[in-house]
Amino acid sequence: MKPVSIAVLVDDSDRALMLHRHRWVTDEIGYEFLGGLIEPGEDPADTARREAEEESGWRPTGPPQHLASFQPLPGMVDSPTHLYLWRTFDHVGEPSDLEEAGLLEWVPLTELPALVAGNRLLGAGTLIAALQLLARQSGVEFTPGVE
Repeated sequence: MKPVSIAVLVDDSDRALMLHRHRWVTDEIGYEFLGGLIEPGEDPADTARREAEEESGWRPTGPPQHLASFQPLPGMVDSPTHLYLWRTFDHVGEPSDLEEAGLLEWVPLTELPALVAGNRLLGAGTLIAALQLLARQSGVEFTPGVE
């Protein structure tokens, strides 16, 4: 499978921009962070930035914080996934990627535990990013690549 990159945008009110949508393959409705496939030769952070803008109309600015990189099912598929956090971004227009139809919502980080517990987060990348955000709020910060 192709590598994936995900953007996590969190505003000054500690709300994350999420897409609330239906996924046909699993027939589930839930929340996702913005992201998509890394194009050949594209830097993963640039992919996350591009996908965020295409799917939401919000352009991340400045350097991101790398939240994590992981393999979702290393015994079954090779699909490196990269997660990036931005706290600064500009609204530049409407979403241009109409295939990612859904409702954009600014979700308070305080609602993430209920979304995790209710199985309302779609995909491993969204779940891991949400758990990283919750850990950071609790004062636990993981530094990717450092053991």
